[in-house]
Amino acid sequence: MKKRNYSFVTYTSLISLAIGCLVVFQPRTYPVPLVHQRVGTQYWQLPTGSRIAFTLVAAKRRSKPFPILYLHGGPGGHIHQGLINSLAPLADDGYAIYFYDQIGSGFSDRLADIADYTVDRHISDLDAITQKLGGQVILIGQSWGTILATLFTARYPQRTQHLILSSPGPIFPMHQELVKLPTPDSIHLRAPIFTNAQGNKKANNIRTKAMVFLASSFGWQLASNQEADAFATYGGYQVDRSTVCDTALIPEMEPGNGFYAGVRTYKSLLEMKDYRMTFRKLKTQVSILKGECDNLPWGYTQEYLAVFPNHRLTIIPGAGHFLWVEQPTLYLNAIREFLRDKPSDTRKPYR
Repeated sequence: MKKRNYSFVTYTSLISLAIGCLVVFQPRTYPVPLVHQRVGTQYWQLPTGSRIAFTLVAAKRRSKPFPILYLHGGPGGHIHQGLINSLAPLADDGYAIYFYDQIGSGFSDRLADIADYTVDRHISDLDAITQKLGGQVILIGQSWGTILATLFTARYPQRTQHLILSSPGPIFPMHQELVKLPTPDSIHLRAPIFTNAQGNKKANNIRTKAMVFLASSFGWQLASNQEADAFATYGGYQVDRSTVCDTALIPEMEPGNGFYAGVRTYKSLLEMKDYRMTFRKLKTQVSILKGECDNLPWGYTQEYLAVFPNHRLTIIPGAGHFLWVEQPTLYLNAIREFLRDKPSDTRKPYR
C-alpha cells in the first residue's frame, strides 16, 4: 500500500511539474496593437553603440539657445504621440524639442545582451545626445525620466540649463519611510481611484513572473523581445488606470514598452550610489510638477524639495501621474511660465 501511495504521489508530482513547465515555458500573446512607426522618426547612432529613435519638433520663429530634451518614464517606457502633441507648442516660443525613446524601448534598438541595460548606459547615451545638441540642454523628465535627469545633472551639471521634473520618481537609494509621509495641509492632493497593484495583479501571470526573475537575477531571456515587450505594453496599460484622476480619460494603448530594458535598468538603479549631497550643491533651477491625483507618494516629491535648493513646486489640479493626458494646457503653461520665470497660477507654496 505504501508503495502504491508513493507511486501516486510521484505521478501527480510529475504531472504538476509538467503542467508548471508548460505554463512557464509556453510563449504567450497579448492583445496589443500593431507597431506603427511615428511620423518623422529619425535616428542617432551614438558612440556608446546605441541606435536611438527620436522625433524633433523644430523651433519656429527665432530659436532659443538651448533645446529641450524630453526623458520618458519607465524605465522601459516610450514616447507617446499625445505627449508630443501636447508639448509641440513650445516650438512657437523658439524651442527645438527632442523626444527620444531610450535604448531598449520604443523604436530604439534592443541590445543583444540584456545585462547592458543599466542606469550608467542611459546616462552615457544622454551625455552623447546632449553633446550632439550643442552641449547644453533643458531637460524635462517624466517619472523615471526625472531620476535619469537628476543623476545626469549630478554628473554633468554644466550640461543642464534647467530641470523640469514631472511626477518625480523616488531618489535612490530609496528612503521607505517617505511612502507614508503625510501631505502638508497647504498641498491639496487626492488618491487615484485605482492603484498600481490592481493593474499589476490583472496583468501578471506565472510566466511573466519567471521572466522578471530570470532577467533580473541572471540576465536570461525566457521570452523573445517581441513577446516580452508586448507584455510590458499590456501590463503598462493595465497600470494606466492609476495614472489619471478620471479613468474615462485613459489614453489608448500604444505599443513600444521595453520589458528587458525596464527590468535590468531597475536592477541597476537599486545599486546606485547616493547622490543626495551632490543634489544639495546644484545651482540648476528646478521646476517640480505634480498632479493632484499622482499615484506616487507625496514623500518622494517632498524629498526633492528638501535636497534641490533652487526649486519651484507646481501642483496641477485635475491631473494624475501623466499630466499631459488630462490637463495638457495647464501642463504646457506650467512649463512655459517656468522657462519665462513667471509664477504659475497653479503654483502651490510649500512650508
